[in-house]
Amino acid sequence: MNIRKPSSRIASRTGILTVLALMSLMLLTVFIAAGCGGTTTTTAPTSGPTTTAATGTTLAPGTTVSTTATTAGGGAGGAQVSLANVAISPTSVTIKVGDTVTWTNNDAFAHHLVGDNGEFDSGNMDGGATFSFTFKTAGTIAYHCSIHPEMKGTIVVQ
Repeated sequence: MNIRKPSSRIASRTGILTVLALMSLMLLTVFIAAGCGGTTTTTAPTSGPTTTAATGTTLAPGTTVSTTATTAGGGAGGAQVSLANVAISPTSVTIKVGDTVTWTNNDAFAHHLVGDNGEFDSGNMDGGATFSFTFKTAGTIAYHCSIHPEMKGTIVVQ
């Protein structure tokens, strides 16, 4: 007579289920980590302006633009600026050389930020989009929205 022990069948199923659960958890972790962000950084050559493939913006020589897919939190060494109700808030931020400012469009329509002297150009930012720019030199940079000229701001880089 061939009688299987019930406990070995249960142990076998439990082991398989445990392995499947662990594999599922690992895959879920990978998918979550992959969706948590990613940054594309473009640096213009020092000799002349260049246009980035990611945003279609023209950079002044020696500047760097970082376009972030998803931003979670503020991070150290920078500032967050909100575009909402056709206004910039805060209108002025002070940062250090090498810090990054991230603008978030909280309106349902597009904004297009540009430095008054061509320091940066966000391209069209649809509702919910973010634009990040790393400031490499000290100075005061005035900027505005080319779509809504009444929207003006200042970045003080120390």
